[in-house]
Amino acid sequence: MAQAPTGPGIVIRQAHFPGRAPIDAYGNGGFRFADMSHRGSILCLPSGIYGWEPKDPAAIDIDDLAKVFAESDDIEILLVGMGRDLRPIPKPVREALRAAGISSDPMSTGAALRTFNVLLADGRAVAAALIAVE
Repeated sequence: MAQAPTGPGIVIRQAHFPGRAPIDAYGNGGFRFADMSHRGSILCLPSGIYGWEPKDPAAIDIDDLAKVFAESDDIEILLVGMGRDLRPIPKPVREALRAAGISSDPMSTGAALRTFNVLLADGRAVAAALIAVE
């Protein structure tokens, strides 16, 4: 007679890679980095790479970037990959980032991750908020 498992079963944790790594590829709704893949959007911060789910990818708000603000002392530039097309960062978000000492630059996700990789390799204080694309 088979015995039922007594452990907690499947444990779902918030996606987090504890380190800085270049992004190797993107598309199909996710990203590849550090010999791993992640389905969905990501935040690349000094403390690591996190799974990220903005409430409305077309209109990122201040709450969506709470982790960015928490690490603002270690970030000079935030690259925002807005998906396939360039869209502006909403004015209240731009102003809050500027007040925190962070320069923000919206662009397509592909351009943002390529720029992130270059600045990361140069040792710059860069972070990225990257919206996944299909």
